[in-house]
Amino acid sequence: MARRPVNGILLLDKPLEVSSNGILQRIRWLYQAEKAGHTGALDPLASGLLPICFGEATKFCQFLLDTDKTYEVTARFGVRTDTSDAAGEVISQKPIAFSQSELEAAVVRARGPQLQVPTMYSALKYQGQPLYKYARQGITVPREARPIEIFKFDLLSFDGQDARFVVHCSKGTYIRTLIDDLGETLGCGAYVTALRRIHVGPFNASQMRTEADLVPLNERQDWAGLDALLLPMDQALLGLPELIITPIQHQRLVHGQTVVLSDTEFDSLQAAATLDAVKLYTQTGQFIGIGAVAEQVLSVRRLLNTSQFQLS
Repeated sequence: MARRPVNGILLLDKPLEVSSNGILQRIRWLYQAEKAGHTGALDPLASGLLPICFGEATKFCQFLLDTDKTYEVTARFGVRTDTSDAAGEVISQKPIAFSQSELEAAVVRARGPQLQVPTMYSALKYQGQPLYKYARQGITVPREARPIEIFKFDLLSFDGQDARFVVHCSKGTYIRTLIDDLGETLGCGAYVTALRRIHVGPFNASQMRTEADLVPLNERQDWAGLDALLLPMDQALLGLPELIITPIQHQRLVHGQTVVLSDTEFDSLQAAATLDAVKLYTQTGQFIGIGAVAEQVLSVRRLLNTSQFQLS
């Protein structure tokens, strides 16, 4: 059958032992969707919240890529691997000589803004190739330290070898590197044995759907039932200021023109922390895209293809 023009966001509980792109393609097939993309890859050994954007929602993927995230992570101390997770080869083993109180103190010191050097086993690119391709050939290439922030890093349990943590961090944080650094700080090494993402921006684990939820609906070709599981695309933009525009202003924006806002319209935005991204709505409350406001002038950033929607 022909692919469908599906629009919206599915909060998927990504299973273990499948890549983010692999599960994306399976979900896209279950929906028979024309277009889909995910927002922030999880390793095959990681599970949890993977927002999948369909159709017009893919225009706003970047906002979820740029947001903060929360993970539950289990680490094993006394062993270090080349990938900093259970998939790697052991490169060192040392006795564990720290107490729980010393572990808790090290965790506290690991919080806050900092610079992190990305792991060689990442998809970041160097001269057009992902770092993990170099790593698999035994090649180490230069990586610049990147600014990140650890908002929360709490120890949940520790049995003398394995520890469980919850980590709330900024975009671009490598949890494997965080745990590897913690193991080096404590003098014995550590690697990630389990990782589960439980929060992405405005979304949390309680909202997730599994692939098993979708299969029966696909088998019945219950497209309305599948689409009912999708969230509206503007939910990816929670917290951004909002502006209601007139049909005339909408037409100007559609044609690439700018709009000078009235004093009243501009004043309604003044409490916002930033006007670089403003959600735009019709007078009937329909989301139509995002714009930017500078010196009382509204310009387009991303608009929906409203030919796919009934604007009322």
